[in-house]
Amino acid sequence: MLKKSDLIGFVATSNATKARQFYEEKLGLTFVSGDQFALVFEANGTMLRIQKVDHVNPHVYTVLGWKVGNIMQEVETLSNRGIQFERYEGMNQDKNGIWTAPSKAKVAWFKDPDGNLFSLTEFSDK
Repeated sequence: MLKKSDLIGFVATSNATKARQFYEEKLGLTFVSGDQFALVFEANGTMLRIQKVDHVNPHVYTVLGWKVGNIMQEVETLSNRGIQFERYEGMNQDKNGIWTAPSKAKVAWFKDPDGNLFSLTEFSDK
């Protein structure tokens, strides 16, 4: 069954040059390979394939997320690399765009150059 198989993440890009720069330089992922179909990155043991397409129709919901140990540190690092964090009306986000969920998890959202929505989540021990 699939529970013992490795997961592969997929997102799309219409500009492979910008995508490679973003994922490699801004997010710090390791570039593995690229061909006419996709860019491939390694993300802490998970393969991430950035599919090359003519046009991206980004979703309004999160398509990829990272579980982080210190969300404030990650937000600061990514902000310093030029990533802007999303703000949502009706959500009580702090000055850095971090929202605290009822479960006490902290979440922040950002987009890649194609508008794919990503999140960072620091889960609470409580």
